[in-house]
Amino acid sequence: MLTSQTLTKDAEDKMKRALANVSREFGEVRGGRATPALVEHVTVEYYGTATPLRQLAAITAPEPHLLIIQPWDAKAVADIDKAIQKASLGLAPIVEGKILRLPIPPLTGERRDELTKVIHRMAEEGRVSIRTVRRDANEAVKKLKNEKKLTEDDVFKSQEAIQKLTDKYTEQIDALVKAKEQELHST
Repeated sequence: MLTSQTLTKDAEDKMKRALANVSREFGEVRGGRATPALVEHVTVEYYGTATPLRQLAAITAPEPHLLIIQPWDAKAVADIDKAIQKASLGLAPIVEGKILRLPIPPLTGERRDELTKVIHRMAEEGRVSIRTVRRDANEAVKKLKNEKKLTEDDVFKSQEAIQKLTDKYTEQIDALVKAKEQELHST
């Protein structure tokens, strides 16, 4: 049976997923620093199967402007090279035997501005997801009220709790945006 507590808990779980999604997307935005998150989601055609790079290789960042990709299967080097070039990341892998070196070029001012716009768009999509969860949860609360399963006080408390969650997760997205902007403009 649906209660105001289960609705609130469900809404919080969905908001957490929206926040995690924004955080993951931010990790994929190339700042001036090398992070494995830049390429770990690149899909590699490996023995006829689309496979995420992180399942095929160890990805390390030994220096701030360099990624090293070490495939577990040496035969996958060419496939990984092709996939990274096809991924439109603006990165050119250097194949050295059984490893790939991925130099991360410094960002230009124009590119920083473009990336700032991209992260703001991603953040807004995350905020929209959170507001959609809020709207759906509030509609479910109203439905329970109409079915006489919740009192006016319970409706008010539920809507207040849902709004607090919305504010909390929206603020966390704003903090992620601020941190990512600092990362983009500090390198």
